[in-house]
Formats: sequence, structure tokens, C-alpha cells
Amino acid sequence: QVQLVESGGGLVQAGGSLRLSCAASGSIFSINAMGWYRQAPGKQRELVATITSGGTTNYAGSVKGRFTISRDNAKNTVYLQMNSLKPEDTAVYYCNANYLSSSLYLGSSWGQGTQVTVSS
Repeated sequence: QVQLVESGGGLVQAGGSLRLSCAASGSIFSINAMGWYRQAPGKQRELVATITSGGTTNYAGSVKGRFTISRDNAKNTVYLQMNSLKPEDTAVYYCNANYLSSSLYLGSSWGQGTQVTVSS
């Protein structure tokens, strides 16, 4: 089993910045894609950004140019730098990792979520 622990959420004014972190731990052989998703009240969870182990990134159109995803493979950690935040970015942000466990089991884990609130 792989656990993901997120940190870095909070309250920020519009135009401000936040940096989210997500560290994976457990019986990990390797981690392929890692990503961030978000869910606003009354809405479905949506993709924000993903990054492969090789560093290939993908962004939702609504955050492209404002958010940057990165990862430290040695630390099994993924980051999300969020700049020029808007009130519509307010949501619970979830980390996801697709991995191969030490017992060669392919799995996917989610973090517990971290609240990001952007005030206008």
C-alpha cells in the first residue's frame, strides 16, 4: 500500500501564490505518473496537472501558464506551484500517484486532500 500526504494548502488573496507538496511512502518499486486534481463544492473532481516519471507534463486549460507541476523522483514527491490564483481556483486539491509496488502490484493512490481558498 502506498500513502500520499499533501501539504501547503491555505487561504490566499486573488493574485497570490501557493505551493502544494505531496510525498509518497510505502512499498514502492517505482512511481509512474503523479498528478493533482481538484474538486470544488457541488462539482466533479477534475484534472489540474500530471507529470510522468520522465518529466512530461499535462495541464488543464484553465491553469496553463499559471500553475507548474514538478517532481523529485528521489523523494517520491510531487509539487504544484500555483501563481496568479483566482477565486475559481478554490477547491480541495488531491494528489494522485500510479505506482508499481515492491510486490509488483500496479496500483493508484489518492491523498486526503488539502483545501485551497482564494478570496477576491
